[in-house]
Amino acid sequence: MDIVSYSISKENDKIYQNWFSFADSDGDGRLTGTDAIKFFAMSNLPRGDLKQVWAIADSRRQGYLGFKEFVIAMKLVSLAQEGNEITQVALAHADLEKVNPPVMEGLDTFLSTNKPSIKEIDPEQDVNSQPQTPKLQWFGTKSTKKIPLSSVTSIIDGLERLYIQKLKPLEVTYQFSDFGSSLLTSSDFDAKPMVMLLGQYSTGKTTFIKHLLKCSYPGAHIGPEPTTDRFVIVMLGPDERTIPGNTIAVQADMPFTGLTTYGNAFLSKFECSQMPHSLLEHITFVDTPGVLSGEKQRTQRSYDFTGVTSWFAAKSDLILLLFDPHKLDISDEFKRVIGSLRGHDDKIRVVLNKADQIDTQQLMRVYGALTWSLGKVLNTPEVMRVYIGSFNDKPVNSMAVGPVGKELFEKEQDDLLSDLKDIPKKACDRKINEFVKRARAAKIHAYIISHLRNQMPAMLGKTKAQQRLINNLENEFAKVQRDYHLPPGDFPDVQHFKEVLSGYNIDKFEKLKPKMIQAVDDMLAFDIPELLRKFRNPYGQ
Repeated sequence: MDIVSYSISKENDKIYQNWFSFADSDGDGRLTGTDAIKFFAMSNLPRGDLKQVWAIADSRRQGYLGFKEFVIAMKLVSLAQEGNEITQVALAHADLEKVNPPVMEGLDTFLSTNKPSIKEIDPEQDVNSQPQTPKLQWFGTKSTKKIPLSSVTSIIDGLERLYIQKLKPLEVTYQFSDFGSSLLTSSDFDAKPMVMLLGQYSTGKTTFIKHLLKCSYPGAHIGPEPTTDRFVIVMLGPDERTIPGNTIAVQADMPFTGLTTYGNAFLSKFECSQMPHSLLEHITFVDTPGVLSGEKQRTQRSYDFTGVTSWFAAKSDLILLLFDPHKLDISDEFKRVIGSLRGHDDKIRVVLNKADQIDTQQLMRVYGALTWSLGKVLNTPEVMRVYIGSFNDKPVNSMAVGPVGKELFEKEQDDLLSDLKDIPKKACDRKINEFVKRARAAKIHAYIISHLRNQMPAMLGKTKAQQRLINNLENEFAKVQRDYHLPPGDFPDVQHFKEVLSGYNIDKFEKLKPKMIQAVDDMLAFDIPELLRKFRNPYGQ
């Protein structure tokens, strides 16, 4: 999944470690933009070239370079010094493994004079998972003062601190986690990008993951009948093994602690499959049980399937809806599942898998029928893009689809795989996007709860008043929207809100706390833009 090669010889590795230790002024394993400007200046390259070097090396927009990214940057600098153009096309044809360290004017003099203490850097260390800056001082604070950005080591680190200091107090006060997503933990911010696969049984979800990994994962079962009967997290691990759901749900270093709210009935149908794999260093997959058809089958589930898929949808970076040419019907449960993805439309990709099992004429009819069915379920005026392909280890059945169909399949598969390859690069942007969405949702939730609290009588008739408010919740939403000039599209689902609210005494909620709302407003208006400015490309305009 890396854009450029990381491989280096032992001799060059020693050189780069010395250089990185010298350039990293804080000694925290992160080369910030300020340090990079000073160090890269020794290359005597024009600003435009250095801007491109940083953009490619920091492809994930972390706002800093770890050791791996630093080595890539040095290789790019060396290519630029040789007169090569630093573009994605040029890099695709360059043999970066054979590129020697660049010429850094005056660096040897600095190194011999300063003699920095060189600490060995583990190239496999993920600096995201072990931040060096202490964080305990940020827990429990009620201050709304501006966070000193000098102590923030990355965009993700800054978002986590903003969450703890400004957004989490609002969520806790108005019990946002009971109505929406569970409270965030450090593992949620540090988690790798996640891809969830949804679809009816035997549409090729497990085979799709196997196709990407080019091998099977521990515990995988493939067959024409419903074989995957549980949610399986396929992620990086030191060896091949499976971990039961109850075990993984209580591990603080895993972003799945919020799933404990779905109880043992779900956790017994949940497991983690770990294995060492280069692709899993960048992406985690979520394999799901086949969506059932018919009310009779739906009632056999002993847990809230739709609620679980909604939870994973909020955490996922990409959601793949897989269809089979012979299973185009969208059942009641599948309709509910797709409905639970509301608000995550930008993450959804629809895949018509196993499309080489039918001929070209049938494929045209199936494609049209699928887009028509999806239009009715998604309730959007735009037609959703449907990727056509056959994602398995077998060659495309050209006898059925013909030479034109085979070429179409290859282009469609390339487009979808390109989306998957872009996930690690866009992970930081996605986290920012989800964080801002969450902040706005929590703010609207606080307005709704405080508004309902204000409608309750002081003494008598509380039960009747609460029932009246729940019955007329849609009208109450409209009042909140008008009073605070909020966008109607940002409001939660009325039916879900009713179901959760019925288990609470509305008069026990807190009244509106303007200071908490103001803290979130300041965070959205000032803190996050300032955070992004600090960690943008140091050579940008």
